[in-house]
Amino acid sequence: MSSFSNTDTGSKPADPYTQKNVEEESLKEKVEDFKAFVDKAKFSMLTTKTQDGLLASRCMAVAAKEGNGVDILYHTNTESGKTDDLEANPDVNVAFLTASGEWASVSGKATVETDRSKVREYYSPALKAWLGDLGDGKHDGGPEDPRIALIKVQALTIQYAISRTNIVKSAIDLAKGAITGETPAINKIRHLSKEEVQQWRSSA
Repeated sequence: MSSFSNTDTGSKPADPYTQKNVEEESLKEKVEDFKAFVDKAKFSMLTTKTQDGLLASRCMAVAAKEGNGVDILYHTNTESGKTDDLEANPDVNVAFLTASGEWASVSGKATVETDRSKVREYYSPALKAWLGDLGDGKHDGGPEDPRIALIKVQALTIQYAISRTNIVKSAIDLAKGAITGETPAINKIRHLSKEEVQQWRSSA
């Protein structure tokens, strides 16, 4: 299988940033740091494939985590376009980004869950502001409103980058690198494979 390349750097690494910042820690540390980052970021972009084959991203607030912390749940309105997308194609990506440049990307499979006990478990009164009360005694934005469901993203792979130091030190290290040409180690770049994610989920 061929891969894109635009140059030959000989024996020197073509991507020194990644080489310097990739970090392989224990599975427990990788997952715990990912969970803490998701809690801190809270908002993410959920990308689905539309029925005409295009990619569409929407800002979503994380409602909860399952699967020992690697699977992500969102509230949704069952009558929205994203539920149609997921019915046709469950493949999704979830992306998190903070103002300091930390990020996470989750590739997974999504399902729409309408079980009322689950909806009640994770229900938030704030949903009323998004769905409104239609005044028919049924579609009132409450926990029994049939429009309210959950999107569960079961993670397949996870990768993320979190800062090793604070923003000030990272800025100093970047400035030094711009002068010396030495790539700084400012982030912890980590990857969780399918096997690792499954192993962690089943250890709950």
